[in-house]
Amino acid sequence: MIIKTAELETVCGITSKVPENTLPEFAFAGKSNVGKSSLINALVNRKALARTSATPGKTQTINFYNINSELYFVDLPGYGFTKVSPEVKVKWGRMVENYLKRTKMLKAVFLLVDMRHKPTADDVMMYDWIIGNGFHPIIIATKRDKLKKNEIPKAIKLIRETLKMGEEDILIPFSSETKVGRDEVYELLDGYIPKQEPTAEGRTK
Repeated sequence: MIIKTAELETVCGITSKVPENTLPEFAFAGKSNVGKSSLINALVNRKALARTSATPGKTQTINFYNINSELYFVDLPGYGFTKVSPEVKVKWGRMVENYLKRTKMLKAVFLLVDMRHKPTADDVMMYDWIIGNGFHPIIIATKRDKLKKNEIPKAIKLIRETLKMGEEDILIPFSSETKVGRDEVYELLDGYIPKQEPTAEGRTK
């Protein structure tokens, strides 16, 4: 995949209606400060398309990024931030659930977990919840560059065991700093995007 254009197209709040897009959508979920914005920026090779913040819980919307006019990256609100009130947490949960149930173009959900630590109870709950909504999450283990090479297999094993992943379930170690794992994500995305057939003149249509 070669990303030529990327722009924030739609911002969905708690009371907003989920847009009826006609292009494939790929959602990114994860706890606050797990690196969702950094991941999206790394994928599109831009420094600040998705705004990163040192303040957990800042993103309170669902953000739709139009990529190449071929697909959407959907950035879901971060979870697990303790300073957010229970009322707000419930509203965020309903907003995300509403999106998962109403969207017709969602092809895959990427769930980000911090590779340096054992998945939290919130991570496990989100993993099970996504499955309960009819999707099988692809795990992106972020911050790979923070671990030594010999620590990585142990970290992967711990994530798989904690989330009770099957052998066939996909886990991609990722670093927004070194871009390790980016090609693997591109390959997955390519598998979901319909290929354009060449015309008689050799062009795609």
